[in-house]
Amino acid sequence: MSLIELTIPPLPHYIIGGHYTMPPGHRHPSRKAIGVFDLIVVMKGCLYMGEEDRQYEVRAGHMLILRPDAEHYSTRACEEDTEYYWAHFRTLGDWVCVETPLTPMQLSDSAEPIPAAEQFAPRTFVKRLPQFAKPANLTLLESKLIQLAQMSINDHIHGVRWKQQLVFQEVVDLISASVEARSPTPALACAEKAASYLRQHYREDITAQSLGESINFHPVYIARCMKREFGCSPFDYLLRFRIQQAKMLLLQTDLSISRVAEEVGFNQSAYFATCFTRYEGMSPRQYRQRFTAS
Repeated sequence: MSLIELTIPPLPHYIIGGHYTMPPGHRHPSRKAIGVFDLIVVMKGCLYMGEEDRQYEVRAGHMLILRPDAEHYSTRACEEDTEYYWAHFRTLGDWVCVETPLTPMQLSDSAEPIPAAEQFAPRTFVKRLPQFAKPANLTLLESKLIQLAQMSINDHIHGVRWKQQLVFQEVVDLISASVEARSPTPALACAEKAASYLRQHYREDITAQSLGESINFHPVYIARCMKREFGCSPFDYLLRFRIQQAKMLLLQTDLSISRVAEEVGFNQSAYFATCFTRYEGMSPRQYRQRFTAS
C-alpha cells in the first residue's frame, strides 16, 4: 500500500472542497504539480485516474489522494453517472510518499533526550494516510465531507473557517483509521508494552528480570524488540525517560538536586548528575540556572 506520511505539527489544512456528479463520457481534468493534495471520495460510479506511472479505478466506496507534486490524469471517461466528494488541502510541514512505513524507531523521539534549546519546541509525530483505499467508516466520512461542503457557503462568516479546519481534522483521522487500525507486529507490541511499563514505574528499581515478569516476556526478547523498535535497550530507554522527568522538575519546582534525583528513581544524586551531564551536556544545576530569571 502506498502511504502518505505527514509530519505534524503543523496540521494539514483544508482549502476548498465540494460535491460533484460527473455524467457519462466526461473525464476528470488532467493537471500537473498543482501544489495541493486532492482528496477524492467516490460514492457512486467510477473515476478512472492515473498519477505518474500508476493507474487507479476509484469505484464507489473508495478514496484516492492525488499528490501536490505529481502529474495526474484521466485514463478513460466515466461510463455512468459518477458522484464524488473532493477536497483540496495542504500541509506546511514535511511529507513523504512511501511504500513501506518508516519504523517506530525512525519515527519516535520518545526515548531521546530533548536539547535544552528545544525544551519548549513542538514535538512532531507522523500521521499516515493511505493514498488509495476503502475507508473503514464511509458513512461517517461522507457526513463530514457534507459538513465541509455546506460550510463553504458561509466561510465568509467569522468563526466558520475555524470550524472547517476542526471538521477536516476529523476527515484526516477517518482516512488514517484504515492504516492505524492494523494490528502491530509482535515485536512492536512487546516494545510498546515494555515502554509503557517503564514509563509507569520509572520511580521504582527495575531490573531486566522484574520487567520480564511484569509483562510476561523474556528479558532477552524484550531487549531485542526495544532495540529494533526504539533503537535502545530497556535500561537506556528508562534512563532517558528519567532524565526527561528530571528536566521538568528542575524547571517547574524548587526541589533540591538530590530530591529531584530521588523523585525520578535515582538512588544516588552523584550518579544522577553524571547521567544528566552525559545526556544534556550540562549539569542539573546549570540546566536549572539556564532558565532562571536574573
